[in-house]
Amino acid sequence: MTEPSAPSITGYHAHIYFDASTLAQAQALCEEAARRFALSMGRVHQRPVGPHPDWSCQLAFDTPLFGEVIPWLALHRAGLVVFIHPLTGDDLRDHRDHAIWMGAVRPLKLSIFSGEPEVAEQ
Repeated sequence: MTEPSAPSITGYHAHIYFDASTLAQAQALCEEAARRFALSMGRVHQRPVGPHPDWSCQLAFDTPLFGEVIPWLALHRAGLVVFIHPLTGDDLRDHRDHAIWMGAVRPLKLSIFSGEPEVAEQ
């Protein structure tokens, strides 16, 4: 019996979560990551955006950088929650089934991707 083929991963997003008390820390972390690695730093959102329950900043990077960016974030996040997911073209599965968490697992608002309940636990 053959296994179904896994989806192709075209890149990753790492979402750095923060609040008013850790805004400067999160911004500095994201800016340093953008300086060190060939990745794109998104806006520093001071409100929940999309499925994310907290304020966040997105770091987008290509698959070959995973082995550099993720260990660096693990060592430098200093208590910030980091949510990482692959990009396969299936947003719901990428955020729900393929998620990687550093720190506390936070409830995502997966209903934006499908008929999921308004807030689904990870």
